[in-house]
Amino acid sequence: MAVFLKMSVFLSFFVGLGMVGLVSSAKFNELFQPSWAMDHFVYEGELLKLKLDNYSGAGFASKSKYMFGKVSIQIKLVEGDSAGTVTAFYMSSDGPNHNEFDFEFLGNTTGEPYLVQTNVYVNGVGNREQRLNLWFDPTNDFHSYSILWNQRQVVFLVDETPVRVHTNMENKGIPFPKDQAMGVYSSIWNADDWATQGGRVKTDWTHAPFIATYKDFEIDACESPVSMAAADTAKKCSGGGERRYWWDEPTMSELSLHQSHQLLWVRATHMVYDYCTDTTRFPVKPVECEHHRH
Repeated sequence: MAVFLKMSVFLSFFVGLGMVGLVSSAKFNELFQPSWAMDHFVYEGELLKLKLDNYSGAGFASKSKYMFGKVSIQIKLVEGDSAGTVTAFYMSSDGPNHNEFDFEFLGNTTGEPYLVQTNVYVNGVGNREQRLNLWFDPTNDFHSYSILWNQRQVVFLVDETPVRVHTNMENKGIPFPKDQAMGVYSSIWNADDWATQGGRVKTDWTHAPFIATYKDFEIDACESPVSMAAADTAKKCSGGGERRYWWDEPTMSELSLHQSHQLLWVRATHMVYDYCTDTTRFPVKPVECEHHRH
């Protein structure tokens, strides 16, 4: 069944998704658990802070795995000089042929904008990076970052505005991630060999600890029991079981007209890199880029 762990529950219009449903936030320890560097976790009421210093970063993982649905977290990113640091929020399955949907927030020197890098791995193959700057300062306040995943598309959203869509194009012979349950993860770590200006700007440890702050953890997705075979999980979570999920509704198979306009605006005004147009890395355009509408 879909997970609805409630700290506070209220009826709300899913404005960006065009549906009405229950929105529920959960406390961190209801959905997640630390996965490394527990001494770099700070709990302040409903807030969770992850610290990065020159000894370690930190990360956490969901207690369960899921197949299809929507996951969201509100994050306030590292303030000030965050060059060399990466804060990540992502979904991933296990193994060498894993699927993965990434948000990676690439730190920068004071006064320079954060870059948001998204990536999609299918059957262990990634190299589908897109980068954009945001229309706000993500270090000043909390903003929501979400991943919507169903059988037709994967949508990356920032404050409910779509910033990337990965569409199912199996009819073109292109694999789509729909047969592996995925965990939900977040972490902060040092990546000054590549994160800021291609690795030219290094982490200034005199500004440590670098702190990313989290709240309002939400998972509205089909939980995958550990004991259930992958094929049975796929059937259970894809509307083949007794219930039909909201993410399987026809309106969720593609972006609404308003969302399409939002995405076009993001791409036109905020995208700074798209692997589909990188002829140096890909002299032959990746096959999904030939068919993708966005």
